[in-house]
Amino acid sequence: MTNQRGRFGIHGGQYIPETLMNAVIELEEAYDHYKNDPEFNRELRELFNEYAGRPSRLYYAEKMTKDLGGAKIYLKREDLNHTGAHKINNVLGQALLAKKMGKTRLIAETGAGQHGVASATAAALLGMECVVFMGEEDTVRQALNVYRMRLLGTEVVPVKSGTATLKDAVSEAMREWTSRISDTHYCLGSVMGPHPFPTIVRDFQAVISKEIKEQLLDKEGRLPDAVIACVGGGSNAIGSFYHFLEDREVKLIGCEAAGRGIDTFETAATISTGREGIFHGMKSYFCQDQYGQIAPVYSISAGLDYPGIGPEHAHLHDTGRAQYVPVTDEEAVCAFEYLARTEGIIPAIESAHAIAHAIKIAPVMNKDQIIVITISGRGDKDCAAIARYRGEDIHE
Repeated sequence: MTNQRGRFGIHGGQYIPETLMNAVIELEEAYDHYKNDPEFNRELRELFNEYAGRPSRLYYAEKMTKDLGGAKIYLKREDLNHTGAHKINNVLGQALLAKKMGKTRLIAETGAGQHGVASATAAALLGMECVVFMGEEDTVRQALNVYRMRLLGTEVVPVKSGTATLKDAVSEAMREWTSRISDTHYCLGSVMGPHPFPTIVRDFQAVISKEIKEQLLDKEGRLPDAVIACVGGGSNAIGSFYHFLEDREVKLIGCEAAGRGIDTFETAATISTGREGIFHGMKSYFCQDQYGQIAPVYSISAGLDYPGIGPEHAHLHDTGRAQYVPVTDEEAVCAFEYLARTEGIIPAIESAHAIAHAIKIAPVMNKDQIIVITISGRGDKDCAAIARYRGEDIHE
C-alpha cells in the first residue's frame, strides 16, 4: 500500500522538476476528490460497460489445460476490450478525470502503440486534442497502430533521441507536459512516474483483479492458486494482482522480458538484472550500466522494453509478495504460436510472456489447482514482427 508521500516501501516518490510540482499537486487533489465522487464513478462505470465492453471474459482454456496435463488454466480476456488491450481501462479513467479538471488536451507516450491507440480513442470520444509520443524504432515495429492513432485524429510524434523506444517517448512526453500544463493532461500509460500516477493507474486497472475474483468464485467457488501477468512498467500486472494482495495463498507472478537472455546486454528484465535508482520521477529498480546510467534495453515486445518497473512492483518484490521471472523472446514467440494453435486465441507478444511461464509451471501443478493468466492484449499488431522473427517477410 502507498503512504501519504506516494511511497511503496522505499520506492515511488516525486523526483521531478519544480515546473511540474503544481501539475502533480493539482492532479493528486483532483483524483482524491473524484475517486469518491458518485457521479464520476457512475460515468466511468458506464464507459467501462457500454463502451469498453467490460466485464471482460474469464475463459476456461480447456484444450490448453488438457494438453499441459496439470493445473486448470483460465484466461482473463483483456484482449476483448475495445481497442484490444487492458490500456483502455486506465485511459478512460484518466481522460474523464482530465475532462473534469477542465483540460482540453491529452498527451501520452506509447511503446507497442496500444496505450497510444487507447488515448487517441478516448480523446476522439470525449472531444479532446491528443498528441502521442512514440519511439521512432517502435513506429516501424508497430506501423499499424501508428495508422490507427492518426485515423482517430491524433498527432503521432516519432522520438529519435536515445534508443528511440519507450523510455525516450516517456522523456519526451514529460518535457512536453512541462511546457503546457494549463490545458494539458499527461495520460501516463503505466504504474510508473511520479506520485500520484502509480496509484491512479493501479486503481483504474484494479478492475481486472476485482473481476477475476468475482468470476472465479462464481465458476469454481474458490480463489486461484496463481495469477500470472506480463510486466513492463507493470499496469496490467498490478491490475491483475491488486485485489489478491491480502490473499496470501494466491501466488502472484510477473513475467519480465528477458529478450535474448538475462546473461546478455539485450534484455529488459529489470528485477533480474536491475538495481535501485531514480528515473522518470520515481525511485525503483532500473537496468543500469556500470556508471549508473540507464542502460539500453531490448525485447521483441515493444510494450515491455522499458528499463524500469513500477514502484509498487519493486516493493512487492522486496517483500516477497510477488515473484518476477524472466522470459526470453524465443519462449514468448513459442507461447504466442502455442496459444494460437491450441485455443484459437492470438495474444499480444507481451501477454505471450505470461503464457510461456504458465506452460512451464502448469504441468508440475496438481489437477485441482488453478492458474489465471491475464491476456493483456490481442496479437494482431504483432503478427508481422513475429513472422519476421521466424524469417518470413510480410507486410500489412
